[in-house]
Amino acid sequence: MFYGRENELSKLNKLYDSGEFHCAVIYGRRRVGKTTLIGEFCKDKKNLFFSSLESTAKENMEVLSKTINEFLYPGSKAHPTFASFTDALIKISEVAKDERFVFVIDEFPYLAGADRSVSSALQHAIDHHLSKTNIFLIICGSSMSFMENQVLGYNSPLYGRRTAQFKLEPLNYLQSAKANPNLSPETNALIYGISGGIPHYINKLGVKTDSSIHLSIIENVLERTSYLFEEPANLLKQELREPASYNAIIAAMASGSSRLNEISTKTSLEYALCSKYLATLISLGIAGKKNPVHDTTKNKSLYYIKDNLFKFWYRFIPDNMPQLMAGKGTLVYENEIKPYLNEYMGKVFEDICEQFLIYVATDLPFPIKKIGSWWGGNPKTKQQEEIDILATNGKSAIFAECKWQREKATTNTLENLKRKAELFSQFTDKYFYIFSKSDFADNLKEVAKKEPNIRLISLADIYG
Repeated sequence: MFYGRENELSKLNKLYDSGEFHCAVIYGRRRVGKTTLIGEFCKDKKNLFFSSLESTAKENMEVLSKTINEFLYPGSKAHPTFASFTDALIKISEVAKDERFVFVIDEFPYLAGADRSVSSALQHAIDHHLSKTNIFLIICGSSMSFMENQVLGYNSPLYGRRTAQFKLEPLNYLQSAKANPNLSPETNALIYGISGGIPHYINKLGVKTDSSIHLSIIENVLERTSYLFEEPANLLKQELREPASYNAIIAAMASGSSRLNEISTKTSLEYALCSKYLATLISLGIAGKKNPVHDTTKNKSLYYIKDNLFKFWYRFIPDNMPQLMAGKGTLVYENEIKPYLNEYMGKVFEDICEQFLIYVATDLPFPIKKIGSWWGGNPKTKQQEEIDILATNGKSAIFAECKWQREKATTNTLENLKRKAELFSQFTDKYFYIFSKSDFADNLKEVAKKEPNIRLISLADIYG
């Protein structure tokens, strides 16, 4: 099922319809949906699809040669191997002179890693052969650092050869919901809270009805033989040389350590090394780093688990591993997960609400230039304060509170938000948004009717 990448698909088709040579670079983390997007794009077009192997240059050349020969001579059993990658590209360019087709090199980093001359050979072929045809070339890869440095980077032989690039990010909450349009907003929010907008994870979670999400979590996340149960560990092994150290860092963040010195102490890793490992996790989209918006104070950076599957897994799995290995997934869910799901979804809901303001809301009082969360000290009370979302533009600001709880939001929520907004005298136009999963108390609704700078937004509105 194809969903959530309609914009990218439309842009690819527009480039293809030009009839000209194009070299599109498509990259993004594993499982994000690159191959699905390319497959959807290619399904009504003649295409030559080569998937590179994490193997030797010789084996890659054999597979590429076989792929080319099957493309040129369908049904033939003869598959002579090209002498070099350059020869293979020249053959492809000769065919492309007579007809338009898509040539996909999937997982290009594997091919380039097996033969360091491949990037230069491809650059030469583009300059002298392929660009003189109307072939549509796609270079795809999952290694973010390789694609950004060795394909798109200034020092790469391929620099300047691409005509378009697509960095695929995880789907936002609303795009994710397109996978299950029949499900309620609350169920789709929970699915996003576990999958983080990774299409492959949404599919593997396999929620069919609102009433079956709990069973899906038990069977497809907590069951030790399930795909998602093994996914975080497998991803670390695939991407990183020292998965144990990275595992310790993620576990430290899951247990509440958010500052670099705290994580370093918790893991017994040297400060500089810990910082390096965190930078790698950020580049992979597993971790994130944030600072309070509109605060220039140094040393306030917080690290957190950004990938929702990792967040969910490290929150609930390690402490319950003995029971899960004994096959007691249902017991673990009922006693150790279900009672704490609302608490877990709190931060996820803040992320969803922020996305709503950025991507979905059409009636904002001003265009947002800066947005994020805020935390800091209150000089009057000498206590720490937090604001879930602060969005600003010049002298205008939106202060938002996000409530993922069973109880309805009340006027107390509004008054508390207004109190915290008093800390920001630089904003003259203040707006107060309250997001709630469970509707709003009547007294709050009455206040909102009278004050135009107050807006109450339900979960149905967010998914509306």
